[in-house]
Amino acid sequence: MQRANEPPRAGTSAQVVVEAYGDSTTLGISCSEGHCFPRPQNAVAYLQDALHASFGERVSVVNLGVGGTMAYQLRDGMGRGVPPWAQRLAASNAQIVTINYGINEVMHNQTPEQFYEAETALVKTALALGKEPVLQTSNPMPDGRLNARLGAMVAMTRRVAAEQHVPLVDQYAYIEALPGWQTMMSDGAHPKPELYRLKAEQDFRVVDPLVQRLLAGSS
Repeated sequence: MQRANEPPRAGTSAQVVVEAYGDSTTLGISCSEGHCFPRPQNAVAYLQDALHASFGERVSVVNLGVGGTMAYQLRDGMGRGVPPWAQRLAASNAQIVTINYGINEVMHNQTPEQFYEAETALVKTALALGKEPVLQTSNPMPDGRLNARLGAMVAMTRRVAAEQHVPLVDQYAYIEALPGWQTMMSDGAHPKPELYRLKAEQDFRVVDPLVQRLLAGSS
């Protein structure tokens, strides 16, 4: 069975490719007894499961999350042979790209304005290259002070989505409305698998109609 972090195999019938870009919450890190590591039970894997249930092998989801990263690094390139966003996306066969940042911007004292500029550039480049960008707000953080600062980043993601007329998955608002959501966090930033599953359900609500439209157009 193909994993969510693998590209489609040659000769498969995948017609729609979704690439998920973001930080460690995209990669799927959870923490237990002081140890943090990527788990197979993450939002991207759950999203692929849901899309497979609806569309079979015609859809593939690739997890390109990188722990500790920020939106401007995706835009500018991360070194180690990872090119800037425009070059990277031009070489990609994905039709849909999801973008999830904000937490590390808070931890590294980026300003909301810097975050806004980076996410705007990511979305504009994706649109210019014929991709379907889907913005995602970060999950909230249990620390009230940090969460308030994250809220300012979230506001920028909402602004970019509205200005560029692209879909938004507002995970921050959805999770904050869940009773006792803090108990579903494994530490100060990373969800437990059960919260990753709930995040994937919200992603599916937005990505599913995009996939339906793309498959209808290719048939």
